[in-house]
Amino acid sequence: MARQPGARTQVAFAFESVYGTPPASGYRRMPFATTTLGSEQGLLSPELLGYGRDPQAPIRDAVNVDGDVVIPMDAENLGFWLKAIFGQPVTTGTTPRTHTFQSGGFTLPSMAIETQMPDVPRFAMYSGLVADRIQWQSQRSGLLTATVGLIGRGETVAAATAAGVLTDATLPLQRFGNFQGSITRNGAALGNIVSAQVSYANNLDRIETIRNDGLLEGLDPSMAALTGSIEARFADLTLVNQAIAGDPCELVFAWSLGANASLTFTVHAAYLPRPRIPINGPQGVQATFEWQAARATSPARMCTAVLVNTTTSY
Repeated sequence: MARQPGARTQVAFAFESVYGTPPASGYRRMPFATTTLGSEQGLLSPELLGYGRDPQAPIRDAVNVDGDVVIPMDAENLGFWLKAIFGQPVTTGTTPRTHTFQSGGFTLPSMAIETQMPDVPRFAMYSGLVADRIQWQSQRSGLLTATVGLIGRGETVAAATAAGVLTDATLPLQRFGNFQGSITRNGAALGNIVSAQVSYANNLDRIETIRNDGLLEGLDPSMAALTGSIEARFADLTLVNQAIAGDPCELVFAWSLGANASLTFTVHAAYLPRPRIPINGPQGVQATFEWQAARATSPARMCTAVLVNTTTSY
């Protein structure tokens, strides 16, 4: 009996033209570290009396398709996930090309993703997937990855792939590293930052209509949320004074591999709470700011992601 190692798994990715209908071709292999994407159908315990102390058979509940995919923050493939989170970007230039993603859009694309386990074999196609959230953490060292949360409609399992031949030859893997990152506040470098975490959520509304297959009718984006945290060595009162005043600031998280590969994520209006500043011992004093973002006056949006690479389009 074959046993499936994770090293021989793949993820095939394609955008759908019709919600819930996987395309027949055009899938590409996407790099990933881990995934919990799957389909679950719970059991409902019966409430009936009169049959003694032993219960009747359980009833199957609705089908839920969701999960997370941990992906590398890279210059090429990340654009597909940013499109899933924010919608179609505006692309300019030739070499390099600049892809600008903006928050607040009402139209989000759906995806089909097939998780491939050839040694079993098990090829699970998940349709009607919409990106609910993305989050990442920046620090001095370690691998820079992002976690994308997905909600889908259905799962189809087969012994052979439905994705066909995967295309990925034109997208080399160019990963950003933590040491290539920077954080600025209102255009000035923000120093003494130990770690930073960013989370953007579409807060998808599940349309749970009555169907004979137990699947979702669809997913609608509701009010978006952009939150995060900054853990800083306590060296000055810049952030504390802003928190006390209640004024917003612009935070920019950026990574660069040179002129042809960079990522800039701008939070246009970040509000900082007044933090507790504990003294935990003889080491340096640190403060954590759990910030929240809102729609800025100019530009009239909450955040902008700019990805520079050599990819034609997303």
